[in-house]
Amino acid sequence: MRYWRQFLRYLVSLQLLPALESGEDVLLVGGQAVVEGVMMRSPHAWGIAIRKPSGEITTHSETLERPSAKHKWLAWPFVRGIATLGQAMKLGFVASKFSLNVGLEAIAQEEAARKKAVAADGAELAAVEPEKKAEKPSSEIGTWGVVLSMIFSVGFFIFMYKFVPLVAATQIKHHWSALNSNFVFNLVDGVIRIALFLLFVWGISLSRDIKRIYHYHGAEHKTVFAFEDHGMPSIGEAQQYTTYHPRCGTSFLMTIMLICIFVYAAVPVQGFWAKFALRIVFLPIIASVSYELIRFSARHGKSIFALMTKPGLWLQRITTQPPTDDQVECAIVALKEAMELEKKNGGELVIA
Repeated sequence: MRYWRQFLRYLVSLQLLPALESGEDVLLVGGQAVVEGVMMRSPHAWGIAIRKPSGEITTHSETLERPSAKHKWLAWPFVRGIATLGQAMKLGFVASKFSLNVGLEAIAQEEAARKKAVAADGAELAAVEPEKKAEKPSSEIGTWGVVLSMIFSVGFFIFMYKFVPLVAATQIKHHWSALNSNFVFNLVDGVIRIALFLLFVWGISLSRDIKRIYHYHGAEHKTVFAFEDHGMPSIGEAQQYTTYHPRCGTSFLMTIMLICIFVYAAVPVQGFWAKFALRIVFLPIIASVSYELIRFSARHGKSIFALMTKPGLWLQRITTQPPTDDQVECAIVALKEAMELEKKNGGELVIA
């Protein structure tokens, strides 16, 4: 049961990947909250820190190559967003897998210790021990498990935020003639999409296990803010900052959902499946535009474009929660792991 519970937390965290990630730029750090930990990335490296049930922090780090380092055209405006987001999602799956495996390993160790203790109290220890070992579950998710979870994650996103809102708006259109207007139809479709997203992020926050991810998300934001101000922070310094960050994936998702309304309304296709295909085909375009808006608003906080990111900042009242010192410590350790490799790779960021 504990293994399934851990895997369920992993699946839910995958659905939150776009909302839990922070956008990165060439000279900035960013990160992502995962189950019981934080992943931090710099331009040339990434590091992750996971808190085990014992209180010990497990870490891992790897070098990272920007997509534009191989192909210069991937740094072009409206192209760089897709490249960066693709890399961020891939890294998000890797980080989530690492956190899951750490959790599964901890559970396996606890179960093995408990069974050994029980067996040691029995008179038939020699006979029981081989059987227990044979029944011991795997403490690591396999390749097929990762592939299937990725397929499930993408399928869930398309079904929940593309298919369901379109079906609902189409059904409403049969009873409300105002939806014959393409703009009104897509406005209702967009409102349903946003409502489903809000309901999802709020609903899963009712689970204590998932809400802990939101606390780690807050720890990641605080640490990024503190680092951007004066270098590698202490726990106390990071705790002085807000959990609301303009480059958060929550703002990115909300920006996408708002832009979708106007883009879909501007293309007057007819028929359910034509509208559905439009939503799939235009997703990369809308994502690239949203990335540029988030990037611009992060640099120009008082611009008119920054207004579009405000709903995302408001939503962070749900997706980020005040972290404990232990959770902030995880974020700082993850950042240190990334920055150590960053320095070794000649990165432009240095630890203050």
